Amino acid sequence: MPEIIRIPFEVLNREFTRILGSIGFESEAMNRCARLFSENTLDGVYTHGINRFPRFVEHVRNGYIHVKAKPEIVHRAGSIEQWDGCLGPGPLNALFATDRAMDLSKECGIGCVALCNTNHWMRGGHYAWKAAKAGCIFIGWTNTVANMPAWGAVDCHLGNNPLVLGVPFREEAIVLDMAMSQFSYGTLESHDLKSIALPIPGGYTKDGVLTDNASEILESNRALPIGYWKGSGLALLLDLLAVILSGGLSTAQISRQAAEFAVSQVFIAIDISKLGNHRTIQESVSGIINDLHGSVPAHGTQKILYPGERVLHTRSENLKNGIPVDKSMWEEVQRL
Repeated sequence: MPEIIRIPFEVLNREFTRILGSIGFESEAMNRCARLFSENTLDGVYTHGINRFPRFVEHVRNGYIHVKAKPEIVHRAGSIEQWDGCLGPGPLNALFATDRAMDLSKECGIGCVALCNTNHWMRGGHYAWKAAKAGCIFIGWTNTVANMPAWGAVDCHLGNNPLVLGVPFREEAIVLDMAMSQFSYGTLESHDLKSIALPIPGGYTKDGVLTDNASEILESNRALPIGYWKGSGLALLLDLLAVILSGGLSTAQISRQAAEFAVSQVFIAIDISKLGNHRTIQESVSGIINDLHGSVPAHGTQKILYPGERVLHTRSENLKNGIPVDKSMWEEVQRL
């Protein structure tokens, strides 16, 4: 098992900032990007925080990410806009697109910003939290390199194309952030690193046998779609919609490149204050959540939680005690 150490949030953020500055990020972009990686890690999403950071730096050094690039408008039609991400840093492009979608929603009630030619957004839930805490419903998704077989196939022609939904709730948010594979590749890599089994089968061995062994799934490259054929179909439609709305590359086209870059993404914001029932929305949401919390737990389950609820506890715990980080990963980051 890896050795875990506790790192204060500000120490982690300072180290990310230092490294980004050393590879060419300008001040504002450096600070925003470092904070996003730090907050993802703080919230317990290590797979798209500290664990992903070395690969992000590698993609900058390999020229897949252009650190000074900024999105450029391609087409505008009412509350729908198409932008070229110009291969800029994925998290910064995604923050821009989220802000722009929210601005459009303030004008029109709904705003849709589609990005072509952008990079991995890291943790999609980050943008849902941002929009929902500002009073907007958020819907967003991205396509990826082909890393999941279609239902009934043995080779990969689908991306696990994460989908994110966010709803304002009190001072925080209800956020669902899910890949179309049963487990994201970040989660598979994390379980492989720790040599621990997945809680349920998440893919196939090279011999086509369902397994909870992350290492065998990574070796076979056969992740299991959520809901079997349903997740397979949803992954396909998300890719189609991302390409149609952004005018960007498909999963098939991205997969012909040397690495995963120039992906297509969609960001939709709905300003709930524009709705006729806006005064009763929070009461309705609270009623649904209270009903969910009234569920009778199955054996071994302490409490039924809504999507994103566990994050609030993790964030508070990590701010108080420091963020638990794999010591070898922290040392790798410090060497960057």
